[in-house]
Amino acid sequence: MSKYLDFWRKMTIFNATATRSQYWIPTIANYFILAIYYAVTNQSQYVVNGTYQMQLSINSISFVIITALLWLANFTVRARRLHDINKSNWWMLIEFVPLIGSIWLFILMLTDSKPSRWTINQADIN
Repeated sequence: MSKYLDFWRKMTIFNATATRSQYWIPTIANYFILAIYYAVTNQSQYVVNGTYQMQLSINSISFVIITALLWLANFTVRARRLHDINKSNWWMLIEFVPLIGSIWLFILMLTDSKPSRWTINQADIN
């Protein structure tokens, strides 16, 4: 639960790191929460021929707001996760490469944490 709360507390922080669990626990939880909200509010009634045709209602407006907040929070936690494996935020753009880009970004999110290249190891000082 603390990892999920940290996810929302650090919603606008890019210059930090996020471990695998700090990334995956909130990401998976958000998919479940969004799916439950989608089903409870009957948002599926607006999908016609594979396109989402929204009607102006409280449910659809709140769905858009929740989705936008989740997108922003997921974007920043993904940037923090990339920092944790010593990659630049710009690696997120690899997702625009069809098929391979999404797979590569998924693999990057699964990668173990690496010590930062800029931190000084205490053993090196002595």
